[in-house]
Amino acid sequence: MIYLILDVHYKEGQETDAVTATVAGIRFEGIKQSRILNEYTVEVNDVAPYESGQFYKREMPCLLALINQIKESFDVIIIDGYVFLDSVGKAGLGKYLYDHLANTKPIIGIAKNHFYDITEDYAVWRGISKRPLYVTSIGINITTAKKMVSEMEGEHRIPKMVADVDKLGRVIS
Repeated sequence: MIYLILDVHYKEGQETDAVTATVAGIRFEGIKQSRILNEYTVEVNDVAPYESGQFYKREMPCLLALINQIKESFDVIIIDGYVFLDSVGKAGLGKYLYDHLANTKPIIGIAKNHFYDITEDYAVWRGISKRPLYVTSIGINITTAKKMVSEMEGEHRIPKMVADVDKLGRVIS
């Protein structure tokens, strides 16, 4: 199975109110032992301002800008964030992204911070961390998604590929 992991970094304009973003993506195979196949970045200008409770409006166009440039195939998308904001279907970034993809792919959301409507059923404990990650998904069974995240390469709370895509976006920014 081939995975595409994505992350977005924002830059506030120094002399203007304009916000730009660097979107980073890594296409890789393997969960327990990952092998990077491709790295991608794209700059997005005129990013929408942050709106409380409407984060997807800012982030989704950035993610789509990168996804739409990728020619190589992938099976699953992994995002830094929530697919659902509760256990019954309140849409988060991942659900909005899923609905806007021309070629629908399963999406796994890995969130570092707890959202108030997410129960501990979505917690994944990695390494010796005292804090869990929160995993939500669409197009792939949640039990399978949680198992994948728990088994992702890396001995710490944050899986290696999550850290790698974060670094890729920060280096370019």
